[in-house]
Amino acid sequence: MWLATQYGFYSIVQKENGQYHVRSRIQKDLENLIALASQDHKIHRWEGADYRYRIIVEQGDFVEIMGRLALSLDYPNFKNQIARTNDQRDKLHAFHEIWAIMAAFQNRPGTRDQGSD
Repeated sequence: MWLATQYGFYSIVQKENGQYHVRSRIQKDLENLIALASQDHKIHRWEGADYRYRIIVEQGDFVEIMGRLALSLDYPNFKNQIARTNDQRDKLHAFHEIWAIMAAFQNRPGTRDQGSD
């Protein structure tokens, strides 16, 4: 799962042992997440990995992190919030690119809606 938040950008996977790896390309993003969750996790640095930084958490801690993220959502526009967030502002261009790519995909001929509004 990719997760773009006002605290950072994360890639989250569940490994075979049931642990969740919350991964980031920027160490500060994980520091922000740990502070938000009020949890104490070691940030692992894996040189050569596609996501250099990660925390490894059990399911209960992962659920707590996701709940804290959900409760922290207090803005009406994500990209505007990123523009106002000092340590995330440098990602704004990337988020605009992702937005544009997905908008083009939505409007691509032959793309069917999978549900109703």
